[in-house]
Amino acid sequence: MRADARRNRERILETAREAFATEGLTVSLDEIARRAGVGPGTVHRHFPAKEALIEAVLTEHLASLTEQARQAVQSDRDGSAFFPFLHSLISEAHGKQDLADALAQAGVKLSERTQETALDLRQAFADLLVRAQDAGAVRTDVDAEDVQAIVLGALTAERHHPAPDRPGRMAAVVLDCLLPAREERPRD
Repeated sequence: MRADARRNRERILETAREAFATEGLTVSLDEIARRAGVGPGTVHRHFPAKEALIEAVLTEHLASLTEQARQAVQSDRDGSAFFPFLHSLISEAHGKQDLADALAQAGVKLSERTQETALDLRQAFADLLVRAQDAGAVRTDVDAEDVQAIVLGALTAERHHPAPDRPGRMAAVVLDCLLPAREERPRD
């Protein structure tokens, strides 16, 4: 891909990411082209259908989260990166439309690349959980699927019961259920 074509693609993705996050998926490809400062034909050359653009934004987002989770695993020797990662994930998702849910609702079949990226994220997340459990920072009777459900619950709590004066409060309350029982917690 030529340098100018790469720049245009990146500009389109950045514009779409911002538009979808703030306005949802109703933003048209022509509007994204206008905001990105390119012609509609340029958008359609890179993304022949709106679903392709939505999936590209989703795949990039999943890849970014995977990298964050991997970095947390690499830096985490005592289980202390687990909860900050979850809070960051919830905080980031709080102000955005959920592209994965939107794709599922629209009946869009995810490409193999997107599915692989999602699997990579699940694995990195599971590794982070195991590290935290081994360090005694997280209860041992939960698995990655349990934690994903709890994170969704925390995100829902944040969205439905916002506390502007104390952001993240509801998420913290929900995530506390992941702390080990007092008799399991490591002693200082």
